Amino acid sequence: MLKPLRWPRVWLGLWWLAIAVTITVCLIPPPPLDLPQNSDKVEHFLAYFLLAGSAVQIYRTRAALLWAGVGLVGLGIGIEFLQGALTDNRMADPMDALANSIGVIAGMAIALTPLRNLLLHLRG
Repeated sequence: MLKPLRWPRVWLGLWWLAIAVTITVCLIPPPPLDLPQNSDKVEHFLAYFLLAGSAVQIYRTRAALLWAGVGLVGLGIGIEFLQGALTDNRMADPMDALANSIGVIAGMAIALTPLRNLLLHLRG
């Protein structure tokens, strides 16, 4: 299921840590930043692109990548529901969930490029 990396469990643990950090950051009060309207969509896209692209580096089989992708899309949608249900300082935004999902698709598309084994080539 995992690629033959030098430290596969370490990389997998770091990936799960990144997921935990993403969940935490999405549910704590947002920092008081004055950003342009809808600029957070880029942040959502990039976060989920990096999570999905990292999964491509770690998981070897198509089935594992499919489950990782489905799980990340579900996470992105679920976090939006949780923001609306559990927080007073955040709101559920379907466009955020869409940006998350597009990020996952773009990150998973790395599996179709020569970059799919970048971590293997770096002797990770």
